[in-house]
Amino acid sequence: MRFRRSTASIRYDGKANDLSCRRRNPACLREAARRHSSAQKQSIMPLRSDTRRPMRILTFIHGFEPGGVEKVALRLVSAWRDSGAAVSIIVGKDNADYRAAAPALPYAFLPESRWIPGKSLKMLRWLPGLIRRHRPDVIFVGGNTYTIFAVLLKLLLGRSCPPIVAKVSNDLGRDDMGPLSRFFYRKWLRIQGRHIDHLVGMADANRAEIVAAFDVATERVSIVPDPALSAAQLDLLSSRGPLRIDRSHSGQTFLAVGRLVQQKNFALLIEAFADIARADDRLVILGEGVQRGKLERLVAELHLESQVSLPGHGSADDWLARADTFVLSSDYEGVPAVVIEALAAGLPIVATQCSVAMSELLGNGRLGTLVPTGDREAFGHAMRQANASPISLPDMKRQAARFTIEKGAPDYLDIFRRVLESPGLDGQAPDRMRDNRASVAREVLAADRL
Repeated sequence: MRFRRSTASIRYDGKANDLSCRRRNPACLREAARRHSSAQKQSIMPLRSDTRRPMRILTFIHGFEPGGVEKVALRLVSAWRDSGAAVSIIVGKDNADYRAAAPALPYAFLPESRWIPGKSLKMLRWLPGLIRRHRPDVIFVGGNTYTIFAVLLKLLLGRSCPPIVAKVSNDLGRDDMGPLSRFFYRKWLRIQGRHIDHLVGMADANRAEIVAAFDVATERVSIVPDPALSAAQLDLLSSRGPLRIDRSHSGQTFLAVGRLVQQKNFALLIEAFADIARADDRLVILGEGVQRGKLERLVAELHLESQVSLPGHGSADDWLARADTFVLSSDYEGVPAVVIEALAAGLPIVATQCSVAMSELLGNGRLGTLVPTGDREAFGHAMRQANASPISLPDMKRQAARFTIEKGAPDYLDIFRRVLESPGLDGQAPDRMRDNRASVAREVLAADRL
């Protein structure tokens, strides 16, 4: 695939420099690349003080808007950088308001273009060239939303494409789909399985599902509990949760967190709340999205304006300290990070069976209540009974502690090293932009052992 040359700029952002380069000026391009490389070296600590270089990892996200996939990806990249890896993050759109909460990393922002509609086409326009420029050893794909780029990169770059490791962030059964849509979705998963080098599930229950859905060998699947929390955040949530912030009303406060999109099925949650709510109960749905208008109309139709609020994006940590019960009404999920946060906060949890991992996550019913997806009556009943049974705060914290970045980030680095040591999907090591995969693996592993 060929693209017209563009005069648009790619802006690099790091601790040392804020650079831009014009593709129409080769000298400027070379100077910008040199200065960005220098900035990266200043902002990362080498694996060891010798001449062998650290592992180079590249990932990409559409933007900084709050989302579980993006938030976890940035936490992982930050931890890899702190461990000594050379990291690059391609960002489709800059948003200064949301970026303020993101870790300080060497971001490369894609230029705006009136000629390329849509964030996916823009990402595809620039990614191949950026991969050639950054020459990563491995590409990390943070979730199902981004696997289409993994497939296209393999097709566009061929054997020069670095190995790709992708996290499976959503349920693969997709019972919410109709038969025809599900048929093509399963075909699409098998196509991904032929092009992605290694797949990472977020819970042990995901392994068999991934092997079957992607039609891959078991050795091409690893499990890393989703690193949704830092150890510090775990301690903060667990210390604040049981205390509860004083409220101005005596009823129950139910909390939901997520993008306002169909997948989350907040309409069902609002209707279930309407069925069981007492006059002094409250429902807070924290998030933003395309269904805001529809949900606000539903709240008005049910005359719940004084009891249901949609305050937009905000700190989930603060709201977890105020709530009495956490609720998840999604049609499908992977391992929801917000449920892990609710476990850390010691909240009673009511959730749908939106993933094969949910039963394991909630301790087979010990740590929360699961109801069938789409069942309004069962969901409402579970909400009303959520505080009736005692919960074990130590057990909830121990479960949440499995999902920390301090445990997950090193596991991913181990996976990257194994992938670098193994042959490609065709049984041969790829060209790797003139790097030999075996020699790269030896360099990285030797540096790590010194």
